[in-house]
Amino acid sequence: MILSQILAWLIAGALVGALTGVVIRRKKSGFGWLKNLGIGLAGAFFGGLIFRLFGVDMGLSEIAISLEDLVSGFAGALLVLVGLWVYRTFFSKKKASDLVE
Repeated sequence: MILSQILAWLIAGALVGALTGVVIRRKKSGFGWLKNLGIGLAGAFFGGLIFRLFGVDMGLSEIAISLEDLVSGFAGALLVLVGLWVYRTFFSKKKASDLVE
């Protein structure tokens, strides 16, 4: 993996995390830039994995940071947050509302 690919993943993760944070928190800052980046990178990983597993090809991969990567990353970020919510609701002693604070 070369530096430009890592930089592209960081940019895509930041965009996806910021979008996810705005959608979930309904605040411009989302979860904060570091958490947004982490959520976006995790979402990009899981979303890309799921899209490839099910063979979802939106025909958008012509761009360096493709729209398909952003869409799959956003879907994956939402799944990561749902997984965290389920874990905290059913398996953790912390309240689920602590996730958004």
